[in-house]
Amino acid sequence: MENKRLDKIFIKNLEVFGKHGVLPEENRLGQKFLINAILYISTREAGLKDDLTKSIHYGEVSHFISSFMTKYTFQLIETVAEQMARAILLEFPSMEKIKLEILKPWAPIGLPLESVSIEIERGWHQVFVAIGSNLGDRKKFLDEGINALKENKDCIVEQVSEILVTKPYGVTEQPEFLNGMIKLKTLLNPEELLELLHQIEKESGRERLVHWGPRTLDLDIIFYDDCIIDTKDLQIPHIDMQNREFVLKPLVELAPYVRHPLLHKTVTQLLDELKVVDKV
Repeated sequence: MENKRLDKIFIKNLEVFGKHGVLPEENRLGQKFLINAILYISTREAGLKDDLTKSIHYGEVSHFISSFMTKYTFQLIETVAEQMARAILLEFPSMEKIKLEILKPWAPIGLPLESVSIEIERGWHQVFVAIGSNLGDRKKFLDEGINALKENKDCIVEQVSEILVTKPYGVTEQPEFLNGMIKLKTLLNPEELLELLHQIEKESGRERLVHWGPRTLDLDIIFYDDCIIDTKDLQIPHIDMQNREFVLKPLVELAPYVRHPLLHKTVTQLLDELKVVDKV
């Protein structure tokens, strides 16, 4: 997808206080934790202009971490890490990714040890989602689907393509479709995003009765970063996208030079090839 060169800002051994742990006394009395964080962002513009607003204020991030640790109480440091990483990424939107390590010194396990820690890496992912409808008020269903993604805190709708009127694909004896493409940033992993899309479809009244049949709302993951996934429930890139003009055309509008990770061709090349095949 977009191969950005990201720089790193390090926060090392930040001492904070928190009431996190499985034991009741840990939740009541609390203890010291150490936090290490790597903030991923391009610092090029900030460095050239000597402008902090073009970077991330590591002091503000440090105070945010300290406040987060004292505000909430969790039993697991896994939960602390997961929830904190998400909160930081939402609070500082210019941050592309964060690597977060939480150390719990002298964890009460009945044995001498220096510390227990967990390290996770979380960040924003670039996704393209195809959207379509051919039942009822088609435009209304598309708008509701797009708005549902906009309202989800873990998603940022960056662009929406022109909406096209297209002929049915596969099962042709059904009404014409409205089709488009959404460029999306998300903190959700592919399976979580798929679950969200299915929930949005369900809320629109979508019923999966006939394969390739009519539907109130259809939301398909076309690309998720450069991921290649092939499971029973999820195939990324979309397994049939190269044969669908109603997918390729709006995708070319938003990202003409995105390259298919398996076919090793840009979506513009795939659309041009499909047009040649259709003429034969």
